[in-house]
Amino acid sequence: MTTMPSMDRESFHADLRTQFETFLDEHRAALRACLDGLTEDEARARLVPSRTTLLGLVKHATFVEKVWFDEAITLRSRREIGIPATPDESFALDSEDTIASVQAAHEAACEASRSAAAGYTLDEEVLGNRRGPLPLRWVYLHMLRELAQHCGHADILREQVLAARS
Repeated sequence: MTTMPSMDRESFHADLRTQFETFLDEHRAALRACLDGLTEDEARARLVPSRTTLLGLVKHATFVEKVWFDEAITLRSRREIGIPATPDESFALDSEDTIASVQAAHEAACEASRSAAAGYTLDEEVLGNRRGPLPLRWVYLHMLRELAQHCGHADILREQVLAARS
């Protein structure tokens, strides 16, 4: 099971942005941690009909960070950013993808996301999403939903991978 780092008591009473960012960072770290202690083959194991693998989930999360905090904020295209055109493509693994490289890419994308969002207030709109202008608050909530969903997927897949060791 993916465990979330526990928030300190001060964050219970922090301002809303601090709480959002704390929850985002906890979910980001938990998703990366789903790969800890696995072999490369276990991380790539396809246990469902879709492209969803543990390594693919973290790679997809990197794509999501870049869509919501690069494309949406900087207005750069996915092509300029160097990411796939569609979410489905973002699960595809290349031969050079490893646990270490995918975790590092995700961590770097998260750091870039924090930097990109730092200049915005929660109510300020980001303009580069296909839905049109959206307040940063909505982006944070959407990212929490996305990360929570993928942490749940990772919990189930990891449980299956670890059970197969027995």
